[in-house]
Amino acid sequence: MTQAGFAALEAELKHLKSEERPAIIQAISEAREHGDLSENAEYHSAKEKQSFIEGRIKELEGAISLADVIDPTKLSGTIKFGATVTLVDEDTDEEKTYQIVGEYEANIEKGLLNIKSPIARALIGKEEGDSVEVRTPGGEKSYEVLKISYL
Repeated sequence: MTQAGFAALEAELKHLKSEERPAIIQAISEAREHGDLSENAEYHSAKEKQSFIEGRIKELEGAISLADVIDPTKLSGTIKFGATVTLVDEDTDEEKTYQIVGEYEANIEKGLLNIKSPIARALIGKEEGDSVEVRTPGGEKSYEVLKISYL
C-alpha cells in the first residue's frame, strides 16, 4: 500500500481505540443501569456496535501488521502499483485519472483504483500510447493510456 493509505489506516485505528472504544464502553455501562438487559434495546444496540468496533480494530491491526508500504515516487516505467494513470475512453473520449493502490485504500470516487480491479489488472505493464481492453461487469471497454506518472 502507499504511505498515504498506511497513514489513513493508522489514523482510523487510533480513532477507534482512543475515542470509539471508550465511548461504547460508557454507553454499555449506562445501558446496564437501566435494569433488565433482556428487554433493553440500548444495551443490545451498544453491544452490537462494540462487536463491530472490535472486529474493525482486529481487521486494521492485521492489515497494518502485514502492510508492505511502497513509495511510488521511486518508481518509473510501465504501469505498476502506485502509478497515476490518465486514460481516455476510446468510445466517449472521456478522460479519467486513477492511481493504482492497495485494496484497503481504494476509493473509486477519489480516483484510487484497487490493484485487484479489472481495470487495474488490464493496465499493469502497459505504456503511454497503449490501447487497453477491459472486461467489466458492464461489458467491454477500450481505453488509451495518455499519461503515466509516479507522484
